[in-house]
This record gives sequence, C-alpha cells and structure tokens, in this order.
Amino acid sequence: MSIVNTRDKTINTKVVYYGPGLGGKTTSLKYIHSVLDPEETVRMVSLKTDEERTLFFDFLPIDLGVLGGYKVKIQGFTVPGQVKYNLTRKYVLMGADAVVFVADSSEERRAENIQSLKNLGENLAANGLNIEEIPLVFQFNKRDLADAMPIEDMEADLNAARLPAFATNGLTGEGVFDAFVRVTEAMVDGVAKKYQLESPDGDIAQITRERLRHLTSIPK
Repeated sequence: MSIVNTRDKTINTKVVYYGPGLGGKTTSLKYIHSVLDPEETVRMVSLKTDEERTLFFDFLPIDLGVLGGYKVKIQGFTVPGQVKYNLTRKYVLMGADAVVFVADSSEERRAENIQSLKNLGENLAANGLNIEEIPLVFQFNKRDLADAMPIEDMEADLNAARLPAFATNGLTGEGVFDAFVRVTEAMVDGVAKKYQLESPDGDIAQITRERLRHLTSIPK
C-alpha cells in the first residue's frame, strides 16, 4: 500500500517483480535502472540468496514528479523465485501497489510459471491484496530462446483476464521498459484516485508515461 507523508508531501509506491526463479526478474529491474539512471546516481541495494543466481531483492527509487502537490516515488523490488523462499516473497509483497509477473518463455518452465502465478495470488491474499484488483502486467520473457512457447499458449496459461502483456528479452531490454511504463501508469492512476489527487497537466496515466519517457533516451 502506498505510503503518504503529509509533512514531506511525498507518496511512496511499490512495484514488485514476481515470477519463477531465474526467469529474468532481476535482469529486468536492472535494465529499468540502467535506462532511468544511466549515471547510477542512485545505487541499487541488493542481497543474494545462497543458491539462486537472481538477487534477493532490489530497491530502486524513481521520482515521478509532483501530483496534486505530492511528489510520487517508486520503489522497485524483485523476489527470490525458489519455493523455499516463500516467506520472503510474501514479505516483499507486503504493501505492494503493483506487480510485474515475469514468466519464462521456455517450454520446460511452463509448469513453474503456472505455479508461480498461483503462488502470487496466494501471497497477495495473505497480505490482504487481491490479484484481480492490483495493477498487474505480464512479461513473457526470454523470447529469444529456441524452445520459447508461442505467445498464445502463454496467454492461455497465465492471462485469462487478458491483462497487458509484453514479449520481452531482459538481456537486450526489448519490451521491458514498455511493461514497466504500463504498470506504473495503472498504479499511479489508482493512487491518484484513492487519494483524490489531480494533476494540473491533465490525464494522470498519460502524464506518468510522458514523465517516465522524459527520464530516458528511449524514443516516445
């Protein structure tokens, strides 16, 4: 849940990258960091698990500017994918405002994708959140793999609600920033409605998209 600081006039929001182990969560968040902060003025904080190549979690604050007199900031986290770290995944989801589900396109990971999405729903519920209500975007990652499943099959497995989904490659960054922008638009728009905030510049989602694009060298 977003945290409002009336004294500092800030709203801190939280996006969590979720999915099976080694599916590309950390690679995706590192890419977001590289395009939003190429000079690394803000250091990503990371802790490693014992066995998994991905990082325990990442912290990425992004300043989105002013909304209704409040400065909106984003914290980006990843979670460990291995089953034995479920308590940690549940803890990281606490207070989440949006989720990017990073699925592995490999045919061999099909069952793990499905199980991880089920686990996401369970852990959100344990935190008083609803997978059908929280802003959620899918990344169908590792599209360069030789055994990559057809997008249609991944949609059928994971995305019955037809939520926004992006074919991505975490190593090259293809589609990764687009997924981040989409989930951030939905999240900030939801926060604005919740706290009845308005922007003097117009549509909240469009403004969020433009501000994120402005922070990068990626063409609009």
